[in-house]
Amino acid sequence: MKIADTSGQDVVREVPKSRRWGLWLSGAVAVVLLILAFPIVSDWSQAQASVPLDRIRIATVTQGDLTRDVSIQGRVIAAVSPTLYSPAEGTVTYHVDAGDQVELGQLLVTIDSPELKSRYEQEQASLDSAQVALQRQEIQTRKAELEAQRDIDMARVTFTAAEREKRRADEAWAARAISQIDYEKAQDDLENARLVYEHSVADAKLEAETQVFELQTRQLEVNRQTALAEDLARQVTALNILSPVNGLVGNRELDQKNQVGRNQPVLNVVDLTAFEVEIAIPESYADSLAIGMAAEVSYNGTLYHAQLVSISPEIRDNQVIGNVRFMDQMPPSLRQNQRLTTRIILDEKPNVLQVSRGQFLETGGGRIAYVVRDGLAFRTPIETGVTSLSSVEVIGGLNAGDQIIISSIEPFGDADTVRITD
Repeated sequence: MKIADTSGQDVVREVPKSRRWGLWLSGAVAVVLLILAFPIVSDWSQAQASVPLDRIRIATVTQGDLTRDVSIQGRVIAAVSPTLYSPAEGTVTYHVDAGDQVELGQLLVTIDSPELKSRYEQEQASLDSAQVALQRQEIQTRKAELEAQRDIDMARVTFTAAEREKRRADEAWAARAISQIDYEKAQDDLENARLVYEHSVADAKLEAETQVFELQTRQLEVNRQTALAEDLARQVTALNILSPVNGLVGNRELDQKNQVGRNQPVLNVVDLTAFEVEIAIPESYADSLAIGMAAEVSYNGTLYHAQLVSISPEIRDNQVIGNVRFMDQMPPSLRQNQRLTTRIILDEKPNVLQVSRGQFLETGGGRIAYVVRDGLAFRTPIETGVTSLSSVEVIGGLNAGDQIIISSIEPFGDADTVRITD
């Protein structure tokens, strides 16, 4: 028996016009979405590598002032740490111990030197003797002046008397009251008296010059002996060694009551108000360093202004040694050999393109960066300039607002496009 199909029961129904328009609209939207998504899908399909977002660091290129600097661990040293020496041989007596706080002018050490004290007493006695000799010479000079003046006065009296006798002889000779011999004798007596007077005056002048010379000689002896005595007095005073600064006693070089030689170190004192920071700067920065550069020293979260005051002329172990001095104020409670972070400001460049530093500089040689756009990173050649602790100058290849990968780009190899996944 033949079984009939259901074709006779089918009824042909027409599709409503509104539904037909909806189908056309959905198809158009799908086509537009496919067109818009085609570049993205195309880029994603062309990506040669992929990397999770949480494994990279991204930074934005900005424009602003760039400070080129270098950060170094420094060591606190005493800028003023005088070593005190013994001025003479003797026995040392310490009045302070290592680590004691001392003030300027405080007695630290006494050196007992009998030999030096004896020399001082001898030279002082010689000075007293020289001063007595000078006083004696002054008396002798005055006495010689009186004797010379006496001789002049007596010669003048004799000369005056001879003149008077000569006038009497002239009158008598005119009256032919005396003989020619007596007259000539009166003339000779006058000439003799005149010569004696003139010689007395000349002798007095020469004697005065002699006495002045003797006084000068004695005075020079006194001056010389005074200098010797004062120098020894200074050395005797220096046997009491005083603190040259307000600070802290360092090491004692000898034991108490030990013998000490001349110019032998006794102890050193650290000036607590004059600390500096010694820094070892990498050789690569040597050509950029200059005395007077600004610096910052970090201590307990506070920055202290400082200045680079000295640079070693030689390089040791690929480092240059320099000293940084505090400018306005010094951190409290510093200790020698304490470690402090020091920042040297090498250069400042205003209004430049810059981006945060990262491993991309080393792995890309400062010539390659990956610019991030729409979930993709595109390999881009760049040119970089100076670097600071946190930023690097961008000379070419990037614009302000660009985002780049600043972590290591070594995993990307030579990929031109890298897909960034969530």
